Amino acid sequence: MNETTPTPIDRTKSKASMPNLVGRILPHNTEAEEVLLAACLLEGEEILTQCVELKIEPDAFYRPAHKLIFKSLQNLHQKGLVIHEIALSEALKKEGELENIGGMVAINNLTDRIETTAHFKYFAEIVKEKATLRKLIRTATTIVENAYTGSEDIETFLNTAEQEFFKISQDRVTESATHIKEPIERAAELVQKLIRREHTGMGVSSGFKDLDDMTFGFHPGQMIVLAARPSVGKTSLAMNFAEASALPSPGKGVPFNTLVFSLEMTEDDIAMRLLCCRARVNMKRLRDGFASNEEQTSLAESAQEIKNSPLWLDDTSGIKITELRAKARRVHSKAQLGLIVIDYLQLISGSDPRAPREQQISDISRNIKGMAKELDVPVVVLSQLNRESEKEKRDPRLSDLRESGAIEQDADVVFILHRSKKNSEDEDSGSIEGVGSGDIENLKLIIAKQRNGPVGDIDLVFNRSYTRFENSTINYV
Repeated sequence: MNETTPTPIDRTKSKASMPNLVGRILPHNTEAEEVLLAACLLEGEEILTQCVELKIEPDAFYRPAHKLIFKSLQNLHQKGLVIHEIALSEALKKEGELENIGGMVAINNLTDRIETTAHFKYFAEIVKEKATLRKLIRTATTIVENAYTGSEDIETFLNTAEQEFFKISQDRVTESATHIKEPIERAAELVQKLIRREHTGMGVSSGFKDLDDMTFGFHPGQMIVLAARPSVGKTSLAMNFAEASALPSPGKGVPFNTLVFSLEMTEDDIAMRLLCCRARVNMKRLRDGFASNEEQTSLAESAQEIKNSPLWLDDTSGIKITELRAKARRVHSKAQLGLIVIDYLQLISGSDPRAPREQQISDISRNIKGMAKELDVPVVVLSQLNRESEKEKRDPRLSDLRESGAIEQDADVVFILHRSKKNSEDEDSGSIEGVGSGDIENLKLIIAKQRNGPVGDIDLVFNRSYTRFENSTINYV
């Protein structure tokens, strides 16, 4: 049998086979644009204010003359000047654009276009829809061209592409003014919750009363850093935060969609830890094959609870920050997230592996803060501390955050989990029913930074048997 040489791929032919956009007219509706401009001229301030709420900008108009007219109307509106054909023509004349739009005749033709502005929003939506389609075409064309040049690394390229499309999607969301009645009713309800010391309406609860008293929960857009030395319990505390978010106790608020990135532990390990923690079953005894009937019932009930919870896990190790953001964005588009937990920052790969590590950490930290703002979600990210506090035999502080000062700058809140020398000496003093001596440890959570609240220390109790933190005031009996 004769061997044949494979035919090389003709990339020129492949590129030529793509849809040819040259010469094709982009989506637009001239009539809808004319009606919208006519409505602006007839109603002036009211219609232009609604255009702001609908996020309609001059670029939403396809015809250059219509862009110029709308931009000039916007300027008149912003300056608080009267909206009228003569005022518009004078403004365009000063800008040297009156002849470019067709003169006073073109303006008069617009005002004759409609008799009522009753259906203004219908035409505004058409203009906006066509503008969105043009954005999509331009973005997609740019992405195709960049894909052919291959000038970026694939992860950065995919993240940029996804971000551009997400931005277009977000631009479609509009916010309108609300009558004072509704905000006042919500504020009055919140006042009652504050009086009753219920903080469910003030962000995502951490699950710890003393901590919520100082932070009022985790708020959208916040980057919350939880730092500690190795083996102090930061993963356990972070999973307790995730549990409080996705599986709140009865009467303690609604569950939030929660995404956990575990770069150190596998999904199965996280699931086992969460199950034993939720059921309050000793993991070591369970692995040794000892579980009472009550514990088995508790495990079965907790497993069903967790299965039905809005909790998402991702255990991709060595994940790049661009990929992490893309995954979070994807989950958020399917189920609006209320909390993201990342364990932990130093295990994330930077977008440029050739850059110095400190620069990579700065880039990762900046991207995490950007993700929190972009998705409008609180992000709890774990971080390592350096050894300086141990060497100097003191409590850790902000400057001990490992590898980069950017973490300290980007974070809205910084928690430092610390096992003091006194606590280490006293850790054998506590015991509870079913738990051996030494399984209970008192730890200190230092609020080292909080942009919108006080700093200080909070006492927590760590139950090693269940890998669970509790409020220090909990009654174990």
